[in-house]
Amino acid sequence: MQAWMNRLTPLIALAQRHPGLIAIFGFCSGVASFFLVKRQAELAQVLALVMLVSWLWLVLGSLLRAQIAKWFGFKVPLSLLRYATQLIHQESLFFVLPFFWITTTWNSGQMLFSGLLTVAALVSIIDPLYYKWLAPRRWLYLMYHSLTLFALLLTALPIVFKLTTEQSYELSLAIAALLSFPSLMGIITFQRWWRVLLLVGATLLLVGFGWLARVWVPPATLWLNEVAVTTEFNDQERAPGKSLDELSVAELRAQGLYAYTAINAPRGLNERIYHVWRHNGHEVERIALDIHGGREKGYRAWTHKQNFPEDATGKWQIQVLTEAGQMIGVLRFQVEP
Repeated sequence: MQAWMNRLTPLIALAQRHPGLIAIFGFCSGVASFFLVKRQAELAQVLALVMLVSWLWLVLGSLLRAQIAKWFGFKVPLSLLRYATQLIHQESLFFVLPFFWITTTWNSGQMLFSGLLTVAALVSIIDPLYYKWLAPRRWLYLMYHSLTLFALLLTALPIVFKLTTEQSYELSLAIAALLSFPSLMGIITFQRWWRVLLLVGATLLLVGFGWLARVWVPPATLWLNEVAVTTEFNDQERAPGKSLDELSVAELRAQGLYAYTAINAPRGLNERIYHVWRHNGHEVERIALDIHGGREKGYRAWTHKQNFPEDATGKWQIQVLTEAGQMIGVLRFQVEP
């Protein structure tokens, strides 16, 4: 064991001198996974699986440290564990950033989630912020830890296990909450019975907040390749006419309106999505689409709306949502008198 530690020490010292190298490697591996998964490459699954296994080490770090001391009589320094945790945070955050940046609808609330991930990634490579500001605040560190794991699971689970976005979100939320237990136990001890209830309540609160915030979380492996709002559509070629940003009430009522979306799903698509038509901020109609398969240019799905309110003037949106309520994208147009 001591021999292994002697070999690891120079590598750790190199990483400490150049912390940006770990972040660059994580970002490059994320970009590589993004482009590889688009081509159905198995290497992307391997990279995602490696990231998940590294989190298993992080969760079991304290237990493994005790077992190593018991079996080999050697105590792994706490400083090494802390640094390993930082490295895993760096790797995970910079790995997922390319996926979330490309799938974020930046003129929506999703900007907050992706922006928060970007800030968290920067904190992970700035030692004064990570060790002197973040780490001493246990409650904040727990939130940071859970956010990083949650984002990694949202990205890795669809790649590794080919889950739908709804399944991935529910499972990611459950696993992140479950694995936050060890950290919560460090903050809330079991000295009183009501502290046990407080621990359970804090976990349920974390799950509840994560579920309510799903509309702000981009679907990490789904994005729109092509969109159009048009009065014309070629059924044989499945091709929309000219996309419109503005049209009159007369044009709207003459032929109705098509909402066309091409959804890119690199691991294939087999789920239900919705086209939600909204007028001046209010939902008018929600149309379900069951889609299967996928292609390089995206799975083509469209809805044709002909029934409009008596007063149809104003701002319109067509939100493309997953079954779990995550927004894949949004189409906007204006109806003039």
